[in-house]
Amino acid sequence: MKKRYTEEQIIKVIKQHEAGVKVEDICRDMGISTGTFYNWRSKFAGLEVNEAKRLKELESENSRLKKLLAEKLLEV
Repeated sequence: MKKRYTEEQIIKVIKQHEAGVKVEDICRDMGISTGTFYNWRSKFAGLEVNEAKRLKELESENSRLKKLLAEKLLEV
């Protein structure tokens, strides 16, 4: 089963790691793989919760605009 984690949860996990908790312990507690943790860290490291939410909004808007462009190009 695929679980979804909120930005708050992801940033909390990254801050735990920065505080000195081992990656293996974090992954075991959250039920994620180490690869998932490192992907999260590369994407969300150094961000606060509000910045992460804004990043997610921008990504969704970007994908919506790409779809609109593709539809217009197909019409032409």
